[in-house]
Amino acid sequence: MLAAFFDTPGGPEKLYVKELPRPIPKEGEVLVQVHASALNRADLLQRKGMYAPPPGASQILGLEAAGTVAALGPGVDCQWKVGDRVMALLGGGGNAQYVAVPAYQLIPIPNGMSDTDAASIPEAWLTAFQLLHFVGNVHKGETVLIHAGASGVGTAAIQLCRLAGAVPMVTAGSSDKIEKAKELGAAAGFNYKDEDFGKKYVGADIILDCVGATHWEKNLACLNTDGRWVIYGLMGSGEIHGDILTKLLWKRGSIIGSLLRSRSGSYKAELVKAFTEQALPYFARGGPIHLQPIVDSVYPLQNIADAHQHMEDNKNMGKIVLEIPV
Repeated sequence: MLAAFFDTPGGPEKLYVKELPRPIPKEGEVLVQVHASALNRADLLQRKGMYAPPPGASQILGLEAAGTVAALGPGVDCQWKVGDRVMALLGGGGNAQYVAVPAYQLIPIPNGMSDTDAASIPEAWLTAFQLLHFVGNVHKGETVLIHAGASGVGTAAIQLCRLAGAVPMVTAGSSDKIEKAKELGAAAGFNYKDEDFGKKYVGADIILDCVGATHWEKNLACLNTDGRWVIYGLMGSGEIHGDILTKLLWKRGSIIGSLLRSRSGSYKAELVKAFTEQALPYFARGGPIHLQPIVDSVYPLQNIADAHQHMEDNKNMGKIVLEIPV
């Protein structure tokens, strides 16, 4: 099969497409023929040699994919059958023509949804759902400040906040990205490059933070008493200089770190089940509340280096998707 590959860590130019053996599904796994996959920040970090896959996971890039069930591994006695259209949450391996995935990490593709739209859902939307419900414990009426509001996770979190009855606010790096976030339901947006959102906005019950150190003082200024500051990425560094603990203590605030890739199989199974039951029905067309996957751009697999460069330049609004040759 064809798969995205790199021999040594480095920039996007290190990526190329290579012929590799097709995976064989193990006990409890399903083999999926991939039609589309998507990029995540974790892929960029892995390419740079800064984020190794969890033990036992594929070394191939790609944390989400959409396609069809090609084969069932031993012991798979469940709802899936060959030919079913599915999207998959992965520990790795999505940027390839085939991937083996535990059956409990599969989600049915809603009727009428394209493979490119479906490929943009699993990692981003399950991350956002996890951060809000499993980690942040969001409640109706609460305000959520979402950094990188026009990213894949950000655009998902905005919509999931509205579904939960919470009020989403965002930061982003351009007026275009803020306008996109508002179109999706953000109540307000702040351009972190030219305005101090810490002075303009106070009252976040939850902060979804993929930035880290560069925003810490503004985050604490925004945070409500008893607020939850959920950190799931460190795009702005993890090294803080300053009296963070005193300020956090006076707010009675909580800092919670969260990653999805390294979670246990049982956790991922519970997350996929909750998302499938509580959120997936709202992707169906015609419903009173409609969730919409946001795709920024689509690249053929052989142009994966260009796709990585596009994300590294922070140009995307929504997900960057790879079309996989069948």
